[in-house]
Amino acid sequence: MLNKSNNNTVLVTGSAGFIGFHMCLKLINEGYQVIGLDNINDYYDVNLKFDRLTLLGINDKTFTQWQPILSKKYPNFKFVYGDITNFSQILSLFQINVFDFVINLAAQAGVRYSIENPSIYTQSNIVGFQNILEACKLMKIKHLIYASTSSVYGMNNELPFKESYNTDSPVSYYAATKKANEVMAHSYSHLFGLPTTGLRFFTVYGPWGRPDMALFLFAKSIISNQSVKVFNNGNMIRDFTYIDDIVKSISLLLHKQHNNLENIYSDKKTIIPYNIFNIGNSSPVKLMDYINALETALNKKAIFDFQKMQPGDVYATHADTSKLQDHISFKPSIPMSIGVKEFANWFLEYYNK
Repeated sequence: MLNKSNNNTVLVTGSAGFIGFHMCLKLINEGYQVIGLDNINDYYDVNLKFDRLTLLGINDKTFTQWQPILSKKYPNFKFVYGDITNFSQILSLFQINVFDFVINLAAQAGVRYSIENPSIYTQSNIVGFQNILEACKLMKIKHLIYASTSSVYGMNNELPFKESYNTDSPVSYYAATKKANEVMAHSYSHLFGLPTTGLRFFTVYGPWGRPDMALFLFAKSIISNQSVKVFNNGNMIRDFTYIDDIVKSISLLLHKQHNNLENIYSDKKTIIPYNIFNIGNSSPVKLMDYINALETALNKKAIFDFQKMQPGDVYATHADTSKLQDHISFKPSIPMSIGVKEFANWFLEYYNK
């Protein structure tokens, strides 16, 4: 067990989720005291979430809300079953545990689902995030890191995307809630000096991923001899980012104090402890190349069903990560071919294919 952290305590919300699970493992192995929080909602198969928790040493499948459970595998990990929309319980959790850092990965995810169920996104992504901000302010958290998304760039067609680009025209409600998170965090950083860092993730994939994500859906269809739905006739470009690059970037950012941002909205040179970073691979690939790599990894050909572009989708994403590189001297760079193979190996083992 490494001990780089001097026993700093970190709250990871969304800890039964894809990125949250990997983030907990990363911090646990770096010697942090980690508390994971999740409401284990049924947006997708809860058994996948329970299996992630099992790897973290949490073997129960029935929980008492807000009662911490000690990991049977890692002495520096606890799990709490609860929802970030409950402010009184969130504040109590902060008061009892005295967190040094907070990594907020709890959110209602999914672009297309937000078109049909916007109110769920308002509760989790707006109300829940405001609760996190307020608790962080009251308890004087050293650094709040939170998930945003590349979807905030909307239909911007100037590539690669830079953090300075306008993000005022999101094309999905999911992206709108994440844009709201960024401006909410800015207000707390400006008004209260709360150090915040927003991370615009670019199409994260890897083992233990979400079943609603493209790679998971493609693999399931290929293995089951079902047609793979390919939108916009396959003419899509994505900056696919492997999960290990995501969690390493967050780990490096945790103690890194922000490039204090001058207030560009007035003549006063107010220093604001606020920042936004792209986290992407910076090597976008065509969707068909992504699927072809999966075919190779699964050793099986896909049956294609080409369809038109869906509402809320964008044609291309491409991250400019020069700002991130300057800040933490790290560039996400795991090749798509390697990442897809790692995912395929996990998928075949997990589903006994």
